Amino acid sequence: MTINKRDGKMKLALQMVSGYGGEFKTWRMPGAVADAYTNMDNYVEKAKIAERGKIHTLFIADTPSLQNDISINSPMHSMDPLIALTAVARETKNIGLVSTFSTTFTEPYNLARQLKTLDIVSNGRVGWNAVTTSNGQTAMNFGKRLPDRNTRYEMAREHIEAVQSLWGSFGKDAYVINQSTGQFADMNKVNLANYNGKYYQTRGPLPIPASSQGQPPIFQAGGREKGLELAGRFASGAYANPFTKEEAKLHRTMLRNSAKKHGRNPEDIKMFAGFMFSIGKTKEEALDRRRMLLDFAPEETAHYVQYLGHMVGITINVNTIDINKPLPESLLSQAYPSPMDPRAERAYELLKEGLSVKDVLANGVINYHPVVAGTPEMIADFLEEWYLADATDGFSIVPDSSHDGIEDFVDYVVPILQERGLYHLDYEGETLRDSLEVPQEYGMRE
Repeated sequence: MTINKRDGKMKLALQMVSGYGGEFKTWRMPGAVADAYTNMDNYVEKAKIAERGKIHTLFIADTPSLQNDISINSPMHSMDPLIALTAVARETKNIGLVSTFSTTFTEPYNLARQLKTLDIVSNGRVGWNAVTTSNGQTAMNFGKRLPDRNTRYEMAREHIEAVQSLWGSFGKDAYVINQSTGQFADMNKVNLANYNGKYYQTRGPLPIPASSQGQPPIFQAGGREKGLELAGRFASGAYANPFTKEEAKLHRTMLRNSAKKHGRNPEDIKMFAGFMFSIGKTKEEALDRRRMLLDFAPEETAHYVQYLGHMVGITINVNTIDINKPLPESLLSQAYPSPMDPRAERAYELLKEGLSVKDVLANGVINYHPVVAGTPEMIADFLEEWYLADATDGFSIVPDSSHDGIEDFVDYVVPILQERGLYHLDYEGETLRDSLEVPQEYGMRE
């Protein structure tokens, strides 16, 4: 058994994506639920499995526009995260419910109302991943032009402040409901928000009482300077996309320094590093899952092969090589890892080891998170290594396919992490703030 040399326990969020998993061809896998995109019963079932594994929170990333070609791929996002989480809320008891909602294309009052209501419906388990929107096509859905980056982050700060002002406008003790005296609420404790920013204004009050956690914790997912600044000011959780352990450690350090800068305890912001996995009884079995996905779309795989070539500084053409064999020495001798791509080093190493081009791709070298295709022990080893190195406080895990990947993680990886003393045996309390082990907040922080 590993001796846990770090205080506290690893935190885990499960990315639900659109119901299928992190790979967009898994809707075709044997046993997959073909209509998982619209099947809310399936969505709820997977959430219950995650709760059985004591996973701290679900996480739904979102952009309010179509982000990918769905002629052969499943969508990147759910139909509507608010509705999906509402369906889950009444069928679960402990697991957190977090989704992305744009600070660029939502109004503070509407969002404050919806999230605080859902926080009460779920008995204090909701969180808000507050992010700016950088996609011009999304802006067109709202009949607007996309603001520049600096403006978007100024809007984000105001938006969060406006929402928190509304959340705090109904005093914590204002909900009296005394049937004997006839007093429903103490209006002396219900105040106008009167938030007047450059981009957002809202009067209030929001006539919704405090939830059992007061109000939803804020999450943040921007990795550059302005995102770190926003996280340090407001966030209790932060999603990050590092590809290496060293990159993760640096990101976590910058998050904690940003929290200190804003007068906060750095322990009050928890970083979740993105992580993708494919589970098999053997590594070969796990790779077979990923080879199957590549075989579903040969033309798309050819594009991946070309992209792999760019990562290592050479041109790889599927018409002139056999991707089921190692890269020819004539090409391999010219290859080098691109200094512009943090994924390139691993891709180069696997090619040098003599893996076939397809198997290099099957190892997930071009995915948007680190990937482990292997046994439950191999997956647990990766999580343990990063966690004990203080590279992250936890992980935002993404199974290749939700139809069996969530259950396999819960049944086979979670017990290993628990046995090693890295992961909790039960929820820390009844609310999301309890699970995150972050302080209560109500209204806008002074």
